[in-house]
Parts: sequence; structure tokens; C-alpha cells
Amino acid sequence: MIGAGSEGGGVEIGVDLWLWPLEEGGDATILSAAEQARADRFVHLRDAVAYRAAHVRLRQILGGYVGCDPAALVFTESGNGKPELAQGPAFNLSHSGGWAALAVTPAPRLGVDIEAHRTVEPEVAERFFSRAEQHDLAPLAGVAWRDAFFRCWTRKEAFVKAVGAGLSLPLDSFDVTILPGDAPCIRRLAGGRAEDWTLIDLPLGAGFAGAVVVEAKGQPVHLTLRAGRMPLPGH
Repeated sequence: MIGAGSEGGGVEIGVDLWLWPLEEGGDATILSAAEQARADRFVHLRDAVAYRAAHVRLRQILGGYVGCDPAALVFTESGNGKPELAQGPAFNLSHSGGWAALAVTPAPRLGVDIEAHRTVEPEVAERFFSRAEQHDLAPLAGVAWRDAFFRCWTRKEAFVKAVGAGLSLPLDSFDVTILPGDAPCIRRLAGGRAEDWTLIDLPLGAGFAGAVVVEAKGQPVHLTLRAGRMPLPGH
């Protein structure tokens, strides 16, 4: 178990984390017609394979939570297209660099993001990060800049996915901490309470960054690794 706490009392919120390599394809016949059609639309075969592998395992895992045949699961979408299960629990899926991550919780909202490191131009940070985040990045260079960039990117993406607002949430409307010595958190949220959200880093190893964000509202949060290991094998 990996513990992460937030100040305040209340009932502990549990978050389960599942990690698996995307070469574990599984039985694609359990996917819905809509999922099959989406996989078929990918231009590159590797992307279609990754999508199927991620969503087959997603169905298998969630079927275990709700006691349902994985093929019978029915997903709905929030107003901004975030997939949901009517019977719960809340969940979120991310995949990158040949790996998938699924977070599951009874909490109202959560998001997860993992990213394999790649070459990034500074203009990307200027476009997507807040002024405070750009200020923290400015003195860094080389590997330190890259690590901080992906730390920031995954924390912001996990929060956007947790909120479920999609592109309607301006990325400069909130700040996350990104420097190695700073505790992971949402430090500013325009029009909201940053302290309602708990941010947890995922120690995935060299070449990866990852984060989970949970709407905990001051309750303690504990993350339990249900499958896979961290750091990821080979990282």
C-alpha cells in the first residue's frame, strides 16, 4: 500500500491503482460495438492494439468491482464526454509508452495520467502552463526541465480529467506544484477550493511521470497498488 494523506479528519478514501503492459491484449470480443469501431478508426495499428488492450482490461477489472460480466458493462458519458458507470465506482484510465493505468475509487471524482518522457519544445509549456508554473520552470534546464515539465503535465492532466470539464477548463485557471522539493498539490484554483483536491505522484521510474487526483475534501487518501509494480519494470 502506498499512503498519501491530506490534513483533516473523516473517513479514509481508498483509491485502487492497476498497472499493466499494453501487449496484454485479452479477449477483444468483450468490447462494445462503439469501442470496436473506435479502435478501427486509428490510423496506426499500434494505436488500435493499445486501445483494445487498455479497454479490454478496463472492462475485466470494473466487472470485478460491480459483479458483472465485463461484456455487459454499460458506460455513460458526462456532459463533457468523461466515461462513467451508472452503478459506480468512479474510475479513470490513462495509457502511454506501452503501459496502462486505471484508478478506481468510491470518491465522487478522480483522474489519473501517465506519460512517457519524450522531446518537448519550451513553447508547449508557454501554451499550456500557468504563469506560476512557467516561472518555476524558467530556471531549469536539461533533464531537470524535462522532469519538471512532465511532472507538471501529468498533475494538470489528472486534475482536468478528475474535474471532467475537458477543454472547457482553462489550463491557466489553476496551478500545481512542480519542483522536486514541493509537496504535490493543487496550490491555486480560480473559483474553487484547491484544498478539496488531493494530488498523489506515481513513482513510475525513469522515463515516466504519473499522477492521481482525488476530490477528497480534506479526508485522508490511501492509494493501493492492485496490479503491476512501481517503478515499472525496466524503469
